Amino acid sequence: MWVLGLEPGSYASAASAFTAEPSLQPSVCHFKALWEVGPVGLTSAHTACTWVSGNLGRGEQEPEPPELSDSGDEAGWEDADAEPTHDRRHTPCLFCDRLFTSAEETFSHCKLEHQFSIDTMVHKHGLEFYGYIKLINFIRLKNPTVEYMNSMSSPVPWEREEHLKPVLEDDLLLQFDVEDLYEPVSAPFSYPNGVSENTSVVEKLKRMEERALSAEAALARAREDLQRMRQFAQDFVMNTDVRTSTPAIADLEDEDGVYFSSYGHYGIHEEMLKDKVRTESYRDFIYQNPHIFKDKVVLDVGCGTGILSMFAAKAGAKKVLGVDQSEILYQAMDIIRLNRLEDTVTLIKGKIEEVRLPVEKVDVIISEWMGYFLLFESMLDSVLYAKNKYLGKGGSVYPDICTISLVAVSDVSKHADRIAFWDDVYGFNMSCMKKAVIPEAVVEVLDPKTLVSDPCGVKVGHIDCHTTSISDLEFASDFTLKITKTAVCTVALYFIQHFRTLPMQVVFSTGPQSTQTHWKQTVFLLEKPFAVKAGEALKGKITVHKNKKDPRSLTVSLTLNSSTQTYSLQ
Repeated sequence: MWVLGLEPGSYASAASAFTAEPSLQPSVCHFKALWEVGPVGLTSAHTACTWVSGNLGRGEQEPEPPELSDSGDEAGWEDADAEPTHDRRHTPCLFCDRLFTSAEETFSHCKLEHQFSIDTMVHKHGLEFYGYIKLINFIRLKNPTVEYMNSMSSPVPWEREEHLKPVLEDDLLLQFDVEDLYEPVSAPFSYPNGVSENTSVVEKLKRMEERALSAEAALARAREDLQRMRQFAQDFVMNTDVRTSTPAIADLEDEDGVYFSSYGHYGIHEEMLKDKVRTESYRDFIYQNPHIFKDKVVLDVGCGTGILSMFAAKAGAKKVLGVDQSEILYQAMDIIRLNRLEDTVTLIKGKIEEVRLPVEKVDVIISEWMGYFLLFESMLDSVLYAKNKYLGKGGSVYPDICTISLVAVSDVSKHADRIAFWDDVYGFNMSCMKKAVIPEAVVEVLDPKTLVSDPCGVKVGHIDCHTTSISDLEFASDFTLKITKTAVCTVALYFIQHFRTLPMQVVFSTGPQSTQTHWKQTVFLLEKPFAVKAGEALKGKITVHKNKKDPRSLTVSLTLNSSTQTYSLQ
C-alpha cells in the first residue's frame, strides 16, 4: 500500500474542495485512484477521484452553447437544456427512505421533517472531520431514533474505528465539508452601485481557491507516487529476486496485518500511556535534554497516538515526522490538531520501510519499540532500518542502550497452579497437556520475594542502537546465576532501558524489584524445577531466534545443567 501522508486536515479539504460549491463547478477531468489512503478514501479514492482542474469562477469564459441542428425540430434544444441524469447520485435520508441529490438537501429535510440538526450535533460534540464521518456511518449502521441522537451526551457511541468504514457506497453525506458549519455568516452590505452582496461568498471563493491549489499539489504528489509504483512493478517483473533483498520485517504481509491491527485499538495505547515508568521516562529525557531536540528534525518510528512526537515538539524540535501503519494514526492526527502542533508535527501512515519521508535525513530518531522480552514483535528492526536510511551524520537514536538480564525464581504455588495442576484434574490424569503448556513463555509480574539469585546480564544482550545490526538480534549467550537462597527454581528475564546522554541520563528497569510496567517479566516454566543451594552457581545458555514462519515472534532455547527446553513468544 502506497501512502501519501497528507497533512492533518488536508484529507477533508482535498476531498471537499470540489463538492462544497456546486454552483462554482469548473471543468473536470477524472483521475483514477490506484492507491489507498485509509478512511480518507471515503471522500477521495472511493469516489473515483473526480478531480477539478481549471479556474474556480475567476473570469473564465462561459462555455459555448451547443450547435443546433438545421432540421428545425426542437430535439437539439431539448438535448441542450436537458440536465444529464446518468451522473446524478442520490443519497437516502438518515431517518427515512426519502432520496436526495445533495447533502444540503438531506440535512434540510432532516431538520424540517425529523427535527434533527446536523449543525447542532457538530457544534454540541465538537466534531471535526473524522468525528463527523463516524457520526454519519454510526447512524447509517445502527439506525437510532432522532430522540436518541438529540439526547446524546458524552461519551458518544460512534468513536470506534469501525465507524470510519462507509455503510453506503458513494454516500454524499461523507463528502460534505463539515468545516463549513463552523464558518460565521457575515452581514450583507451594499456596494456603491447598489448591488447587494455577502462578504462570506467572497471569503468562500478565496478558500475554494486555496483548496484547489492544495488539491493540485496533492495530485502532483499522487502522480509522482504512481510513477514510482509503476517503476517498482516493472523492476519486480524484471528481477524475480527483488523481494529477497529486503529485510525480513519488510516481507511480512499477513502477519503484519494482524500485528498492526492489534495496535489500531485504543486499549493497547491506553495501557502504554498509563504506564508511568515508560511514559514519564521518555518525557523526562526529552524535556530535561532540550539541547538534543532544539531546532532539530526528529523522526518518531511507530508514533501511535503521537505522545513522543508532541514531547519532541514541546522541547523545541523544528520538525517532527511521526510514522505508523496502524489505524490509530487517524486519531493521532486529531490529537495533534487539538494541541495546535500541526505546524510542527507531520504524521505519515505506512511502514517506515515503505513510506517516502519529505526529508532526506533527520537529526534524531525516537521510538518506543520495546516488546515483551525486549525483542518480541521485532519493531527494533524497523528502528534500525530507519537509522540506516534516514539518520544524518552525527545524529542520535533514543533510547540508545538496552540490556537483558536473567534471574532465578522460585514460586512453588504458581508451579502447582500452572504445571502440577494437570496431573489431577477432577480425578483425571491430563499430564499430557504439559507438553502444550510448558513451551509457551509466560509474561507476568513476579513477586520480588520469589527471587533466589542475583540478576545476571546477558553478555550479547547488550544492545546499542547506534551500532547494532538486525543480525545481532538473534544470538546465543552463556550465563551464570549466583544463587542466594536454597530452593527449587526456574528462570525469568527482564530488560533495562537507558537514555545515555549528558547532562541528564534517564534509566528505567522492567525487573521484578522495580516499579511494575506493562512489559512485566518473561518466565520460562520447567516441568521439574531445578534444586539449587545458596552460594552455588547455576550455569546455563540462552539462544534467541526469530520464528521462521512469523519473524515478529521469537523462539527461545534455555539450557540449564545440560537440559534444554525450547519456548515460543507469539
